[in-house]
Order: sequence, then C-alpha cells, then structure tokens
Amino acid sequence: MQASIKLGRIFGIEIGLHSSWLIIAVLIAFSLVDHFGTAHPNWDRGVIWGMAIVTALLFFAAIIAHELSHAVVAIRNGLPVKSIVLFALGGVAQLEKEPEDAKTEFWMALVGPVMSALIGLISLGLSVLMGWSLMTEPATPLIAMAVWLGYINFALAVFNMIPGFPMDGGRVLRAIVWQLTGDSNRATRVASQTGQAIAFGFIILGVLRFFGGAGFGGLWIAFIGWFLLTSARASYAQVELQENLRGVHVGDLMVQDCATVDGNTNLQTFVEEYLLHTGQRCFLIAENGEVAGMITPHEIKGVERARWPFTLVSDAMRPLDRLRTVAPETPVIEALTIIGREDFNQLPVISNGRLVGMISRDQILRFLLTRSELKI
Repeated sequence: MQASIKLGRIFGIEIGLHSSWLIIAVLIAFSLVDHFGTAHPNWDRGVIWGMAIVTALLFFAAIIAHELSHAVVAIRNGLPVKSIVLFALGGVAQLEKEPEDAKTEFWMALVGPVMSALIGLISLGLSVLMGWSLMTEPATPLIAMAVWLGYINFALAVFNMIPGFPMDGGRVLRAIVWQLTGDSNRATRVASQTGQAIAFGFIILGVLRFFGGAGFGGLWIAFIGWFLLTSARASYAQVELQENLRGVHVGDLMVQDCATVDGNTNLQTFVEEYLLHTGQRCFLIAENGEVAGMITPHEIKGVERARWPFTLVSDAMRPLDRLRTVAPETPVIEALTIIGREDFNQLPVISNGRLVGMISRDQILRFLLTRSELKI
C-alpha cells in the first residue's frame, strides 16, 4: 500500500494518503451533510457543509491516532515503522518486519481499538460537558460533531476487533493461538481462515441487504467483506510463502556471473545493444575494472530520451554505496521483503565488502515455481 500523497512525518513516521482515500473522504463528507441536514433541517446549509468537512478531517485524524498507537508499541518493541497510509477502509502502519513473539503481536494489535474507544469516550464526554444527554438531540453544531465522532470511534473500535486476520481482532486471535501453540505460522493460518469465513459472511449479508432494499449500504457491507477476504487470502499466501522459503538463503539462489557494461557507454548504445538486445533488466557498471554501480530501466526513464546519446551510463547509474544490499547468508524471505517494500527487482549481494552476485525477484519466483511443480 503506497501513498499517493505525502502529508509529512509524525514521530519520524511518514504519513500519507492512498488514492482510494480521496473517494472515501468525499463519500464521508456527503454522508455527513445528509446526516446533519436531516437531523437539523433548520441549520444553515453553509454551517452543515462546514461541520461535515471539519468532522471528516477529525475522523481521519482519529484514524491516524489509531495507527500511531500501533506504531508506538511496535517501535518500543524494536520494530521499525516505515509509514502510515490512509486508504478507503481506514489506515495501515507499514512495519519493516513482523513481531517475533506473541506478546508483542497481542499488545500491538489491541492498542489500536483501545485508542479508538478512548477517542470515542473523550468525544462523548466533551458532548456531555457541553450539555448533551442521550435523550436529547445535539443543540449546537459543535456538540453534534463531538457526538458523531464519539459514536463512530466506538464503532471503529468494535469493527477492528472482528477476529479475522488482518484486522486488529484477527491479530489478537493470532497472538492468542500463537501463545497457546508456539507456532506463528499455524496461528496465522487459523486467523486468516477465520477472517475468510467472516468475510464471506459480510459479502452474503451485504448482497441480501442490497436486494432487500438497503441500496448502497448493502453494497458497502459486501465491499468490506470483499476487502477482508482479499486481505485474509493474502495473509494465508504469505504464510505459505514463508514455509516454502524456510531455510533458503540468498547465496543458494543468487547469480554470480552478473552482466556488466563499461561506464563510458552512452545510454542510447546501452539501450539498443545491451538492454533491448539481451532482455536483461539489470546491469552492473564497471569503472577502471571495479564495480561502481548498477543501472536498470528505472534509472534510464529518469533521463530525457533526447539526451540518451549524450549521457553516459556512469552518470545515470545508481552508485554502489547507495544501493540496498544483502549478504549471501541473508534469508531469501528477508531479501524478498526488501525487494517488495523498496519496489526493487534485484539486490546486489555483498560479502566482505565485495560484490559476489545478484538476487532478483525472478530468481525467487522461478525457485518457488519449481518447488510447486515438483510438489516439494
């Protein structure tokens, strides 16, 4: 989940918006306009629109607080957090690696719903202090906003505690099974299978409600079910991937005879005689007999085509000291995680300060395909 819009950093964690967030932000704003307008038809239309926009922004701030609580617990337990991305169904804190014990997983998952419930409690508490009671309609726009935020954050806490992976409740379930069995992979299977069952329930309920006259509300429930199903299946596939790559190291799959090109070659010649002619996507750049860097189509796209004949590959390459590298003893699953997270196709393999090979996404996929064909 990559951010399309970057908002800045909080506690050193990058906060961003996925493109799908823009759609849901508009839907929530219009929904709030309808909600406030129906409940208070005598209020000025401009006031209602202002309330809707401010309330929607505060709701997304509450989601950021929810995800930050996950991130704080993760960081306190030595798990670096790369970013927090808001998307159509909430937010996600992107960790550099998964928890290594059930206790960390449990508290890291639980703190998010607790934070949402706390925000909900504070919002309703402020509403009461401003004169609101359960038996009355909010008398002012400020109270109406606080009441809505209180209820929606409580609903968010309950929703996130649904015991299906990768929801927070599913992670809590995973942590409990992990603690009881001592097997994290088995725990993930149980949590993801539970998540798939719950997701099918949401889809069926949504379809039935849609044909029962609920309209968009029914489709929304079905969409949430579809999202949960996709996420649960992806989590299950990740466990299978980890099982297949268990005990395999980068040195077992890396290619040692890496293709090289002279750094004084211009980009036009490189593209025509090397890149297109061989079909390879990654080349090492040699300068004075030493490897100086690496060049891929990604670096070439950063140079205007009209300048290709006048630009050397050594000028367009990514220097070796700026490359993300791995060692031969690095587990392949860790290398694959880096490749996916950083959106690379390959990684240089360094041993004792010397380049000894390359590991690529294609090599790992070919290995997995071979294992699958042989049913190993």
